Amino acid sequence: MPFEVRPLQNVGAEVIGFDVLRPMTEETEAELRALWYHHAILLFRGQDIDPERQIAFSRIFGPLEKHPLAVTRSEDNPELFVLENGGDRDAVNTAFYDDEPIVGRLDWHMDLHYTGRPNHGALIRAVEVAGEGGLTGFGDLALAYDALDEATKQQINQLEVAYRFEMQRVKMRFVNLEGYAPGPHSPKKPSDVGFPDFPDSIYPAVVEHPVSGRKILEVVEQFLDRIVDPEKAGMTAKESDDLLRRLVAHTRKPEFHYFHTWKPGDMILWDNWRAMHCTTGTRPGTKRVINRTTIEGNKTLGRQLEAPAA
Repeated sequence: MPFEVRPLQNVGAEVIGFDVLRPMTEETEAELRALWYHHAILLFRGQDIDPERQIAFSRIFGPLEKHPLAVTRSEDNPELFVLENGGDRDAVNTAFYDDEPIVGRLDWHMDLHYTGRPNHGALIRAVEVAGEGGLTGFGDLALAYDALDEATKQQINQLEVAYRFEMQRVKMRFVNLEGYAPGPHSPKKPSDVGFPDFPDSIYPAVVEHPVSGRKILEVVEQFLDRIVDPEKAGMTAKESDDLLRRLVAHTRKPEFHYFHTWKPGDMILWDNWRAMHCTTGTRPGTKRVINRTTIEGNKTLGRQLEAPAA
């Protein structure tokens, strides 16, 4: 199947002239996997497909895993995870930014980062799009690492960073809290939304991609908590926090980002071992439906600390 590949703004690529419904040879599937590892973020526009076809296409990139929360799964297709704004969960997902209520805004993150074994990737497809807002951002952390100066690369090469799972955004140490206030129904503990308590997870500050070998800056603002044993690297706790703030600021640079404005049928595949993502959210009552399939993480990139004794 012939198709064209065109770079997106800053990072990622659009695959043009590709129809998921057409039969694919093994050579085409291998080419798609190679493009995924090369670009990390792939956009396919205008894919009018049902959930079963999305699931089948996703399996080209690896085995699929189900979302841990049954409430978000499709009953007919348990590999499908439905992301919905404008529904029953809006109250739980609403917070205030500069006094404006926003549903479903998420900071930059990597999925399942808090487990030590993040999933390999995900494929999301727009079913119903918001008339305003509802963008999804993607950031390439391989490019972010490449752009660091050599002194910083040397400084962080042997460091480890810790992530702490938190439901309350105000307790996340490195997100931008300016103008933020939780909503009246914002969850306060993991059990409020059916999650367990996760112990801290630890990662090298620089991770080697298990397939491509690219070096990835493993510093992402959501759940980021501290550098592990900074004194071993000759830093005080304050100096290590300052370093993390500098690295987080670096990952926020627009040259590492692509923000997608959705149209029905748009589909994006990303490599969660390399790319972070975020969402801008929508105004309350705005309908937005995204179907997601998740590619299983078969590599342990970090480790979890032992849970504290009860």
